Amino acid sequence: MRTSCSLGVDIGSISTKGAILDQSGHLLASAYLLTEGNPLDAVNRLLDHLYTKIPGDTQIRAVGTTGSARRLIGAMLEADTVKNEITAHAVGTLSRHPETRTILEIGGQDSKIILLGNGIVTDYAMNTLCAAGTGAFLSAQAGRLGLRIDEMGALALRSKSPARVAARCTVFAESDLIHKAQAGHNKADLVAGLCHAVASNYLSNVGKGKKITPPVVFQGGVSQNQGVVEAFRRGLGCDILVDPNGPLMGAIGAALLAAKTPPRTVPFAFDLAKKSYETKAATCPACSNHCEIVRFYRDGNMLDYWGNRCDQGI
Repeated sequence: MRTSCSLGVDIGSISTKGAILDQSGHLLASAYLLTEGNPLDAVNRLLDHLYTKIPGDTQIRAVGTTGSARRLIGAMLEADTVKNEITAHAVGTLSRHPETRTILEIGGQDSKIILLGNGIVTDYAMNTLCAAGTGAFLSAQAGRLGLRIDEMGALALRSKSPARVAARCTVFAESDLIHKAQAGHNKADLVAGLCHAVASNYLSNVGKGKKITPPVVFQGGVSQNQGVVEAFRRGLGCDILVDPNGPLMGAIGAALLAAKTPPRTVPFAFDLAKKSYETKAATCPACSNHCEIVRFYRDGNMLDYWGNRCDQGI
């Protein structure tokens, strides 16, 4: 008997995540890899990973995309649903933790907070303008300290006296970090200081004016850093839940949303990503808006376009 499933893809600037769910919402296969500046290639590699993890009788009957490149990848995969990150993360998280009231999310280059009530989104905020306090920021500081990013969390927990690091701006943070190191602070205290600064920066900016109510779920790549998790626990004075599949919640949510659409009569083809794709950008001269329109082609045929603010530009 063939297994009917749904596929969710969360495509971000730093990482690309994929999840395949069965009809009961159980995770059958997943993959997490770096986007490396090429979302089309990243999704191609992602599908290769997923294909090797599923039984041969699996059929994908629904596809959903989310993330910063959701429109592009949605056109590429002929997605049934293309949803924003807020909706996808909320749906994915509530499917695993239905009592959740607050979602804290810190990714590679942005962060967001989602407030929930009675199973729906009641408020949210995003920070996409500054990389301070994101995964990219922590990765850069780890490199400066001669550490791997996955070493930071455990090292931070060993600190007895975290250094006070200003992390409101990446430039100031790096300068402050150098100054603290030259003043004699050890690596554990420096890393713990960075973790506390990330949590403090998030709460005073992304979480500013928001009523953060438990249960609180922390997700995104930075949620794998135990030092930042502990910093949030101290800052909020409540327990912080980190799901083992936290980095996949956007993809899980996209798959669940896709599963609600009418099933495809023809199953999704995993080799779809291997076709020839091309994007072309141009400024539309049709009116004074001068919109920057992106056209997306497969094998020379235009699949989709976006960027126009009126019906004149195609």
